[in-house]
Amino acid sequence: MSDLARPPIALPRRIPTWWTQVRLIVDKDLRIELRTGEVVTTSTFFAVLIVVMASFSLYSGAASKRLVVAAVVWLAIAFAAVLSLGRAWQRERDEGALTGVVVSPIAASALFAGKATGLMLFLFAIELVVIPLACLLFAVDLLEAGPGFLLMALFATPGIAATGTLFGAMTVRTRARDLMLAVVLFPLLSPVLLSSVAGTRELLGGASLAELGDYLRLMAIFDLVFVAGGLALFGLLLED
Repeated sequence: MSDLARPPIALPRRIPTWWTQVRLIVDKDLRIELRTGEVVTTSTFFAVLIVVMASFSLYSGAASKRLVVAAVVWLAIAFAAVLSLGRAWQRERDEGALTGVVVSPIAASALFAGKATGLMLFLFAIELVVIPLACLLFAVDLLEAGPGFLLMALFATPGIAATGTLFGAMTVRTRARDLMLAVVLFPLLSPVLLSSVAGTRELLGGASLAELGDYLRLMAIFDLVFVAGGLALFGLLLED
């Protein structure tokens, strides 16, 4: 039999590794965001508006900054996170994109990790604008408080992203999805938000980074619980 008459040899199909699958999901979200800018830009403007309005209405001198700026920063980030989630999942709903991702040979846990990582990067970008702006408007020394803010953000943001990704998937097919997401998400975020607010208040009151250990440990436990829960349950939430 000649070579032209031989049937083609079927090559074995190679499934990407778990880490490669996560990277593919993150790369997809980042490329879309770099092209459109709709998530980070919209959410950042919203968070900036909250900070600016609070600075005009609540700031009454140096004595109030410790009590006000902590709440303003984390409330702005929390609302920006909900807005970012709504915009990010809107992309997956459009033209059945989510269905295409789900039926692809990508593990549900890798999809969760990729979506959560992308959201976490978006939130870090928003925080890079919101935190310095809040420090400027509320007369906080950024050089002095900056390391503490960075540490609080590193512990709080992964939990916010993991929780939002997990329950964003749960509400993606509901009609009142944005309302349901806010109703479900904010009570669940209360431990990490309260810890962030209390830790930031103590930081601005002169506490050292070592004295913030209890707040950081509570946020770390929250992060671990929802990251582990998302990796285990995300596939069930995506099922019809």
